[in-house]
Amino acid sequence: MLDRLLDISNNFGVDTLLLLPVLIALEAVLSADNAIALAAIAQGLDSEAMQRRALNFGLLIAFVLRVGLILTAGWVLQFWQFEVMGAAYLLWLVYKHFTVETDAEAQHHGPRFATVLQAIPVIAFTDLAFSLDSVTTALALSKDVLVILLGGTIGIVTLRFMAGLFIRWLEEFEHLEDAGFITVAFVGVRLLVRVINSNLVPPEWTMVLVIALVFAWGFSKRVEETVASDAVQLSNGKVPTVVELETQSGAPVEAASKPEDATPALPLQQD
Repeated sequence: MLDRLLDISNNFGVDTLLLLPVLIALEAVLSADNAIALAAIAQGLDSEAMQRRALNFGLLIAFVLRVGLILTAGWVLQFWQFEVMGAAYLLWLVYKHFTVETDAEAQHHGPRFATVLQAIPVIAFTDLAFSLDSVTTALALSKDVLVILLGGTIGIVTLRFMAGLFIRWLEEFEHLEDAGFITVAFVGVRLLVRVINSNLVPPEWTMVLVIALVFAWGFSKRVEETVASDAVQLSNGKVPTVVELETQSGAPVEAASKPEDATPALPLQQD
């Protein structure tokens, strides 16, 4: 789809730059499932600073892997085993998401990481599995390596910003993480179908439509505001005060009695 837009122009310079906003918008839609998966992986780190570093370094390595995949795609795509491994990995992520017990503290389905270095390779190879689908589709539409590299570069940059947004949105919308992994399953099945019979692979516009519908459901319900605010306060190490609890519940909260507040007993007088 991206390459067909670029083929409209006979001049790869100015006309291509004019099409960049369209390219970015389409990449944002087509990378939404990838961004959800990466955001869920990054949530396995404790702090926002660690999550940002993991995404930055993980996607930097992912970009190098994408370029390597594009440059060697003629050789890689001769072996259907690579696509099967990519599909199996994506479907394994979906299986883990829907079967692993939810983290009681952060409502997190994915693995926990003690350090940034543990999360970086998971992020990089997850993006590589998604790239097997996008690069294969791009090569089927165009043989222009520069165009494909441009699309890959835009995709990585867009993916970084989207993953950062989704980390916050996952805390706000109840069904969003499930919606993202449903679309990840679609990508995995799409890779398997391509291995079996490439003529059965649905066109790009159907993928865009499916992703849009699933994400419309994902954004359809917000997390309860009281629960979300309490979770944020606890994650920041702040315990709600009595006044805040009264404001949230609408009912007065009796403060715990203190020993010093009790009225001292009068001594018994002896005759």
